[in-house]
Amino acid sequence: MIKRIERVNQLIKKELSKIILREADFPNNVLVTLTRIDTSPNLIETKVFVSTMPESRAQETLDILNKNIYRIQQTLNKRLVMRPIPKIMFREEKEVRGAGRVEELLEQAKRDCKKTENV
Repeated sequence: MIKRIERVNQLIKKELSKIILREADFPNNVLVTLTRIDTSPNLIETKVFVSTMPESRAQETLDILNKNIYRIQQTLNKRLVMRPIPKIMFREEKEVRGAGRVEELLEQAKRDCKKTENV
């Protein structure tokens, strides 16, 4: 069952990426990435985590996606050959931002260590 969910997640991510690339109209200079898909075990719903660069445009991006969610869902339903097809819900990716912050802190710690070694 777990392997099936993983395959469903990969399939949804692949198809949604294509759909969003063609159908969503984002403002200039905004990069939108589908970072991960989390489908419920009963295939009723799937959470689509979206990362946006710059991060300050994340809410605007989610608003655009949610405004077009009906059309995106319909297109996905036509492309997927499976039943049931999960209902999509867009969410802001916050784990990637946290991972980036951890990387920054590690780099800062390395620089601080080198400074104290040289003293």
